[in-house]
Order: sequence, then C-alpha cells, then structure tokens
Amino acid sequence: MVMLFSVFITTVHADAVPGDVIVTLGEDLTADQKQTVLKDMGIENENDVEIVYVTNKEEHQYLGSYIPASQIGSRAISSARITLGQSDSGLAVETKNINYITEEMYINPLATAGVTDAQIYVTAPFSVSGTGALTGILKAYEVSTGEKIDEDVKQAANEEMVVTSELSKDENIGEDKALELMNLIKEEMAEKNPQTEAEIRDMIKRLAAELGINLTDAQLDQLVSLFNKLKGLNIDWDKVSDTINTAKNKVEEFAQTEEGQNMINSFITFIKSIWNSLISIFSK
Repeated sequence: MVMLFSVFITTVHADAVPGDVIVTLGEDLTADQKQTVLKDMGIENENDVEIVYVTNKEEHQYLGSYIPASQIGSRAISSARITLGQSDSGLAVETKNINYITEEMYINPLATAGVTDAQIYVTAPFSVSGTGALTGILKAYEVSTGEKIDEDVKQAANEEMVVTSELSKDENIGEDKALELMNLIKEEMAEKNPQTEAEIRDMIKRLAAELGINLTDAQLDQLVSLFNKLKGLNIDWDKVSDTINTAKNKVEEFAQTEEGQNMINSFITFIKSIWNSLISIFSK
C-alpha cells in the first residue's frame, strides 16, 4: 500500500514545477532493460523526461559502510521515476521487483533527508534488493529542485534504510515494530532533544521495551550510532515528526474510504479463498 505524508518543500530550480517527472536509471541496465524499465514507468519517449544515471560506484559510496559489498553487487540496476507534487501534497512511494526494501523503508530516510511532495516509483527489470535506489532518488531530487542535500545527511539516510531493514528481518521484531520503533525514536528526538550519547541510548532502550522489543547489544549499538550521528546534523526533528504523524493519518483515512474498504475486503476474500482451497485439498 502506498504510504503518504505531507511536509513543506521549497522549489529552487526555476524549471521544476508540480507534475514534472525526472527518472533515475541504473547505469548498468542493458539497452533492452532500459526500455523495459521506461515502459514500466509509463514513459514512451525517453526524450520527454530528464534522466539521471546512477553508477555502481555511487551505490558503494553511500552503502559500503553499512552492508557487504557483495550485497550491493557490481551493477547499478534499481531505477525510479520521481513526479514532483504540489506543496503539502505529500510523499508516496510504490515499488516493483524490489525484494529487500519496502515502501516505508524508503519513505522514512527520505523524510530524514528532507525529500518531500513527490510520487516515487521504484522498479527494476527483475527482482533486486533495491538498496541502491535511494542513492538515485536523492540524486534526482537534487537535480530537479536545485536543492543540495548535505553529504552527511545522504550517508545517514542510507544507514537508516539499512538499519531499519535489518531490524525488520529479525523474526523477533518484524517490519511493523521496526518501523514503529524508528518513528517513535524520531518523535522523541523532536520532543526531548537528547544531548548526549548516553541519553540517546537510554531513550532507545526505553522505547524498545515499551514496544516489547528485546534489542541485542549489536542492534542497540547500531541505533545509538545512527541517531547520535543524526543529532549532529541539521535535522528538523519537528518536521520529521510531523511527517510521520501525517503518514499515519493518511493511511488511516484511506482505510476508511470506500476504495480502502474495497481493497481490504478484496484482500480478505483472497485469503479466505486460499484457505478454503487448502482445507478442500487436505480434507480429500
């Protein structure tokens, strides 16, 4: 389900207006793969949009400190289409053929980096982890808006994506709790403004306990390191916190709409049909 949230964006690039589309492509796509990806994005003529290429070297630059080089790989494949939105229209992320990073795992670090008001579609010609897509999205955002994102913030955004993903893969935590923990930490960063590493550690331990999460020493150290770095950057935590709360409200509002209810009911019906089929098979 697409996650939405609202936050202010200042458009600097003179030609960048709501509705403009910019595409980021992995540099190592073959000619056929490139056309497949563009078609999947709904782009018939590549000359109609601005295209930014992302290299494997750039992926290693921003991810190499957080995940093994073998996981990053030797080819830049992940691609994305970014459509600029109206001010306060929110941020939406949808993925296809991305098997490691979920929509909200992109949204949270994008919020941290200050990327807002856009519809983002992340895709690949075949199933990939999607870890390198964030690098391309940030690069495209800079090109389209004229806003320069601090290099340390880019590093922190990529680290946040990786840490969240690793927490979600822990069977004792799961994606929902991992995302909730990250969001609660951001909210407390805005409200409490912890000043020392010890205060950040105590805060994270307390919030994890409230959620029933038993962090390992390594996981706790990862989170403390990440948010201690973020503390030293020019992050508007009130803005990030508002973004998180708006995202929650958007989802809740969608769930109450006729479209949302139809989607939920369709999913329940689908699950029931699978269950009934299994019962039928085993009863025979």
